[in-house]
Formats: sequence, C-alpha cells, structure tokens
Amino acid sequence: MLFKRALRRDLTNLAGAVFATLFTIMVTTTLIRLLGRAASNRVSTADVLPLIAFASVNYIPVLLVLTVYVTVLMTLSRAYRDSEMVIWFASGQGLGAWIRPVLGFAAPFVAVIALVAFVVGPWANRQAAEYRQRFEQREDVSQVSAGQFRESAGANRVFFVESISEDQSEVRNVFVTQVQGSKLTVVASSGGRITVDPDGDRFLVLEDGRRWDGEWGGNAYRLMEFERYGVRLQAKASSIANPSSRLKTTWELISEPAGANLGELVWRAGLPISGMVVALLAIPLAFVNPRAGQSINLIIAVLIYVTYNNLTGVMQAWVSQGKVSFLTGLLATHTVVLVVAAWLFWRRTSLVRLWPPWRRRAAPPASAAAA
Repeated sequence: MLFKRALRRDLTNLAGAVFATLFTIMVTTTLIRLLGRAASNRVSTADVLPLIAFASVNYIPVLLVLTVYVTVLMTLSRAYRDSEMVIWFASGQGLGAWIRPVLGFAAPFVAVIALVAFVVGPWANRQAAEYRQRFEQREDVSQVSAGQFRESAGANRVFFVESISEDQSEVRNVFVTQVQGSKLTVVASSGGRITVDPDGDRFLVLEDGRRWDGEWGGNAYRLMEFERYGVRLQAKASSIANPSSRLKTTWELISEPAGANLGELVWRAGLPISGMVVALLAIPLAFVNPRAGQSINLIIAVLIYVTYNNLTGVMQAWVSQGKVSFLTGLLATHTVVLVVAAWLFWRRTSLVRLWPPWRRRAAPPASAAAA
C-alpha cells in the first residue's frame, strides 16, 4: 500500500508540471504562427484568440500522451538515480509490480484523450475551419476601404475608393477593374452606396459613371456610360460544403468507412491506445545505468517515441490510400511497440545476457572447478 501511494504521489506531482510546460510551448508556437498569418492578412486579428483555443483543444490528446510518457519515465528514472528502486526491489517489489499502479495513473488521461479525440477535437477543427471560411468570404467586403487599392480573394478584381461615409454606406470616386479570362472590365464612378438584397448578397451600387470593356492587352475598348451599376461584393455565407475527414464527427467517419475516413479513424483510435502503450514502455526504459550516464536512457526513449509516432502517421496514410486494411493499420504499430516493451521487461528482469554474444562469460573448465 505504501509503495502504490508513494508512486501515485510522485506521478501526480510531476504530471501537472509536465503538462503545463508542454501546453505553454504549444500555445506560444501557435500564437506566433497565427500572428504571422494575421500580419500577412491571411487571418483576421479578431479571430486569433478563438483559433488558438480551437488549436489547443486539438493538440490536447497528443500533449496528454506525451505527459504520461515523460512523467512515468522521469519519475522512475529519478527513483533509479536516488537508489529508491533498490529499496523497492529488496522489499519484494519487482519490475512487474509497477505495471498496475502506472496503468492506474494513465487511465484517467486515456479517458480524456479518447473524449477529445473522438468528440471535442473534430468539433474544434470544424469551428476553426468555419472561422477561416468566414474570413475568406468577407474578404471582398473588406476591399472597400478608403484610399487603398485592394485585391479580391480571387485575385481577379481590384477596388479603389477615395472616401467612405461614417456609416459605411456611401462611397465617393470609385475605381473597379475586373479580369475574366482574356476579358478586361474597368469601371469608374463619382459615387455609390453599399446595399444588401433580400438574399443576403452585398452589392456596391455605383452611380453616374463609365465602363470600359475590351480584351486584355488589346487596343479596342467599348465605352458605356451608366446611371446605376451594381458590383456584387460577397455572396451569402454558406457552411462548409465538403468537409475533410478531420472535420467530420466520429459517427460520420464510421458511417462512411472508405479512404481518408478510415485513415482518420486509425489516428483517433490510436491516440488512447498509445497512451496506455507508452505508459508500459516507459517502465523498462526508465532504467538508469550509473556507468553509462544518466541521460542515455532519455535519448533512447525520445528516439523510440519519435519512431512510434511517425509509424502511426505512416499507417494512417497507408489506410487512407487503401494499401493496408483498417485493423492492420490500427493494430500493427501498437503491437510492435508492445512487443518491444515486453522484450525490455524481460531484458531488465533476466540475469542471462544474450547480446552481444562476446559479453557472455564462458563456463570455467572442469579442472579449475575441481581444484
């Protein structure tokens, strides 16, 4: 009882610090990336904080898996360095006795990982996609800004407005140029106003102006004078027409089991499984050999985790491309890592050294034994 209580206390105390550190690093890098996109006018500055929140939700499963792995690894490594493991081993607690309390510590993390991966994460991805889509759809409206030449989102239309009224409804001295294939249209007007039709589309209605139509690079243009001329600025906002597999709910992925949907299911289902697998893997990897240095086991643990994570991504891609079946893609990588963990458990508890062969001690000759 004392053994489990001491281990649970050490794991819990370290887990909070590890998760806070990883979460801070993730939020900082996401903030820097989104601020760069906002500075280049690819994301609205008002959407930066919501996008950070949605990205944070999406990263939580991966961060929790890393938290479990690093916490178990660092806690047991410290116990080896401080000779606590020697005391526990001498009191009858073998290496296998650590499995049950470590899995008990990882179980709440795995439950949260599954909840976020299957339910909350897809919702956050969809909300972030809708924020980006709304920004792209309202981009044409934002082109009408006083004293600036602004290009539309489709890069086929340029606006210039000399001045705008305080209520943002009337404009003066408007210049619009539009290219459709080889056709060039130029419109100039002394004024106009922004209106909204019953369908929700926004129009820039120009008054008392001229329009030139011709071929791009040509010399012949047709001139037309008008009293009123409407230019649509933005179509009515619509929802995401064809969401990617990352934006679909888990039930939608199960209902349409094909291609990228199966690959996304492999990734989502693999997150809680990997949470348990890395908890088991960290127990034998935490072994510290004083003669080999205190950081060699950490380097090996990082390399194993990076390989594990990359292989999971490869399996997801193969399932999406139809190269392997769903069950193979879901279980193959985790099974291999479990086999490696089992071998490491046997390696740490066995007194027989099988590799390298030249390290095995030869049996003494019979004459020496008799003497």
